[in-house]
Amino acid sequence: MGAAGTQENSATGDLRIERGPDPNANLQDAAVDDKVLNLGAQEGNEAEHSFGFIQGFKTYKRAAFWSIAISTTIVMEGYDVTLLDSFIGYPQFRLRYGEYLNEESGYQISADWQTQFRVLAAVANIIGALLNGWGTARWGHRKVLIVSLFWLSAFIFVVFFAQNIETQLAGQTLCNVPWGVFATTGPSYAAEVTPLAIRPYLTAYVNLCWATGQLISAGVLAGLVDMPNEWSYRIPFALQWVWPIPLAILAYFAPESPWFLVRTNQLDKAKKSLERLSEPSHNVNLDATLAMMVHTDKVEKEERASVSYWECFRGTNLRRTEIACMAFMSQITNGGALCYGGTFFFQQTGIPDNTAYYIGLGGTGIAFIGTCISWLYIHRFGRRIIWLTGFASLTAILWTIGVLASVPQNQGLAWGQSLLCVVWLGAYSMSVGPIVYTIVAEIGSTRLRTHTVVLARSFYYVGNIICGGTLQPRMLSPGAWNWRGRTAFFWAVLATFTFVWGYFRMFETKDRTFGDMDYMFQKKVPARKSRTYVIDEADQFFHGTDNSTTQINEKQQQ
Repeated sequence: MGAAGTQENSATGDLRIERGPDPNANLQDAAVDDKVLNLGAQEGNEAEHSFGFIQGFKTYKRAAFWSIAISTTIVMEGYDVTLLDSFIGYPQFRLRYGEYLNEESGYQISADWQTQFRVLAAVANIIGALLNGWGTARWGHRKVLIVSLFWLSAFIFVVFFAQNIETQLAGQTLCNVPWGVFATTGPSYAAEVTPLAIRPYLTAYVNLCWATGQLISAGVLAGLVDMPNEWSYRIPFALQWVWPIPLAILAYFAPESPWFLVRTNQLDKAKKSLERLSEPSHNVNLDATLAMMVHTDKVEKEERASVSYWECFRGTNLRRTEIACMAFMSQITNGGALCYGGTFFFQQTGIPDNTAYYIGLGGTGIAFIGTCISWLYIHRFGRRIIWLTGFASLTAILWTIGVLASVPQNQGLAWGQSLLCVVWLGAYSMSVGPIVYTIVAEIGSTRLRTHTVVLARSFYYVGNIICGGTLQPRMLSPGAWNWRGRTAFFWAVLATFTFVWGYFRMFETKDRTFGDMDYMFQKKVPARKSRTYVIDEADQFFHGTDNSTTQINEKQQQ
């Protein structure tokens, strides 16, 4: 296709249609300082900033739908995590898989077995997450997700029919491999298919999926806790078969991430994907959007051309990886293992079994509502402000629980500690819970986004192995250290240190395109100045020249 265009004759030979050059034909071969590419990228960047939430949702409601569909896989992970944590204290599960401890405690799952369940689950999550980063770079999100859903369907049979605790452990471990994929696919896909105006809502939706899964799990467990046979725990396992096939069908028809297609030099498919993600009647300038994506990709290639986990620890990517890892780790160090797995904790404070499960159900309901409430102000306040405010609140609650547990105990104090866990859930779900997914999804470079999310999530799983899987069962179990409510002191100390880190290092990503953040990290903007930093567009797109206006006029004359 030449610069002057091509000509076609109609069937009668009288009408000649002249086609102009394809504006995207030379994008792939263009240099990063190419005039046409940079002008298109600047136009796309300005268009991205111009959308408000309502207009962004109207124009990209298809993108919102597909983002929601893919992220819904995380409902299954939220469901199962609550399921396993709650089964530790579930009467029929303890009777089937536990050991008799004493007359007061009855049958219990020992601290050693609890540790094995949590540690091997986290190891399997890490394997799944790493496989996702490797596979997505080659085949995209959709294919990896579909394979993972079929994997899960197969190994649910193992946990459902397990006759002993060893088989149950093996089944849970195998199921956790695809859950590692789901946990890292949702945020990455949401960030890559949605525009700036609606991105925080769709990435924060990942936390709502967690809360939804936990709410369903808590409701099922509360309803079956008094069933006097093995179906009280088998039915919750069987319900996991409801999800994979419908979600696999949705994943099959979903558009692939246009960023993945740009990274793999499939620009025609990338443009078609953008067409499927936006409303045709809104006349979105897809050429400018594509130019912005190609320009961002080329800028990142100039710093690091390869796509690998190693690149996440080099150059400006190291700082991004640190922020992503610590953001996810903050979901461990904030005391989540104590308060999110609160049913067993409630029982250890002296709350009856059935009451404990209904408190857990109420807590997950509050978590669901809290995430929805966060959407009311996520567009108004920055990610950094929401995280810092929320984390300070969680830290204060943990210190309070520890103090209440350190005085002579009675029923009122037991209720006070349990209800503070519910308050913690509400505060977490209105702040740290949803905003962490937004931060992690946005902070990585476009070429290493999935790798960054995978490393951050893997760091989270390692923290879960050490704190949630090894230490937490021993601190809380009546057959081990039996700290009960004083366990909150351990988490309060970790939370305090994490808050100090966040004050100095947590970066503000609100109202920043991926290209904007590339520029800011290259300029080494301090975290505390990231909210107010003003970007010089001439420097960003035209390498410091001041002739962008002249170039725009030249483009209009062409």
